[in-house]
Amino acid sequence: MLNLKMFVNNEWVDAKSGEVFDDFEPYSGELYAKVPKGGAEDVEAVMKAAYEARAGWASTPPAARGQLLMKVARIIEEKRPEFAVILQKESGSSFGKAMFEIDATIDLLYTAAGDAKLVMGETYHTNLGRFNMSVRRPRGTIVTISPWNFPMVLSMYKIAYGLATGNTVVHKPSSDTPHIALKVAEAFKEAGLPAGALNVITGPGSKLGDLLIADKRCSYVAVTGETTTGRHVAVQAAKHFKQYYLELGGKNPLIILNDADMEYAVKTTIMSGLLHQGEICMAADRIIVEEPLAEEFSKQLAEAVSHLPCGDPMNPATFIGPVIHDRHVQDIDAQVKDAVAKGAKLLTGGTYEGRVYAPTVLKDITPDMKIYYEETFGPVVSIIPVKDVEEALRVANDTTYGLSSGVITSNYENAMFLANGLEAGMIHINGGTVDADSVAPFGGVKESGMGREGGRYSWEEFTEVHWLTMDIRKQQYPF
Repeated sequence: MLNLKMFVNNEWVDAKSGEVFDDFEPYSGELYAKVPKGGAEDVEAVMKAAYEARAGWASTPPAARGQLLMKVARIIEEKRPEFAVILQKESGSSFGKAMFEIDATIDLLYTAAGDAKLVMGETYHTNLGRFNMSVRRPRGTIVTISPWNFPMVLSMYKIAYGLATGNTVVHKPSSDTPHIALKVAEAFKEAGLPAGALNVITGPGSKLGDLLIADKRCSYVAVTGETTTGRHVAVQAAKHFKQYYLELGGKNPLIILNDADMEYAVKTTIMSGLLHQGEICMAADRIIVEEPLAEEFSKQLAEAVSHLPCGDPMNPATFIGPVIHDRHVQDIDAQVKDAVAKGAKLLTGGTYEGRVYAPTVLKDITPDMKIYYEETFGPVVSIIPVKDVEEALRVANDTTYGLSSGVITSNYENAMFLANGLEAGMIHINGGTVDADSVAPFGGVKESGMGREGGRYSWEEFTEVHWLTMDIRKQQYPF
């Protein structure tokens, strides 16, 4: 068992109260770590440290910020196995998913390092005879809140770009995955990050989040989490007149048309719908298949899914590991049972052992079933047959969410028809819904969030625009 400490002003500290909470391994249920339970005094400490460091870090040359981020990337590269074990034990990641996440994190750091010098404004022509431009400046101190499912890479989108653009950062990780956030902070300290530029506070999300947002030294809030969490953050931010970025949940469609390559469609569905037990905001849990392909596709998918290795995430062969909590197991099972009771066909799965829910394929999902509209966040894919491409689009958009989407087809006329009509922030033709690129605009529409992160979209979020003029000649006044 580990005894973790918070990271404040480049020091490892306990909560001011001395209180701790328990962090359990999702697969074994064993106690993984004792974690400081931060409170109001700790919020004061992290915000004070970040606020006092902001001017010094903002004045650090962009090239120097970039060099530090590259050094962090190299440290993580060298310590890949250490980070992988933490992800496996603490979040239930399979080895493959853990390595994917680590590599994506490294890529983000290198991209943010390069982008540190790309933050730019504009010049404008004017009738007033003056030099006229906009400049971008750091917001100041930003608060970042990350989830447990991809705790490393989804934190780094915010931390790396927040620091690259000259902000100081106060990071609040999920209470289910605090160790990986503290391990990341350790890499930043080793790289030589100045004291106060990055701080990590651990503890209950709802309480600490509200306190951090309310603090007058907080300039901006960046959150990845559930839609209910995002709605709460939006209310709190508005109350305290803080701007924010939200990347939230999804009910993502993967559309498979009649001309799709069957083998590729099956493999794409498995990767999009079942990677990391389907506990991904971008997971494809609605598989919309054009008839008559639906019957054969369903058969082949169920067969492939039934042979996926499940169990201990520390086993390198495991593809389906444990979901994060017992209550998640019950929520998943309730959706599956409700669907079957209302006429859905259970093609494989529908059982669980401990927190390992067997990968499950359901067919003939209808709107009266809970699983049709509700985010599942588990290893379940739901097949919805449709008669043509127009119905596929209607069904795909029949949701309050709009995060990611995918289309499998060799007909590019249909591909572009769907791409132009899909109500999603991310649309992938002949690719799955689970996809990200460090330079691409990552984010959703509708109840899947607002704002974008990645590349220039991140530095636009984390900087403020200022208008600057300089008169070439003295202005003439009418008096």
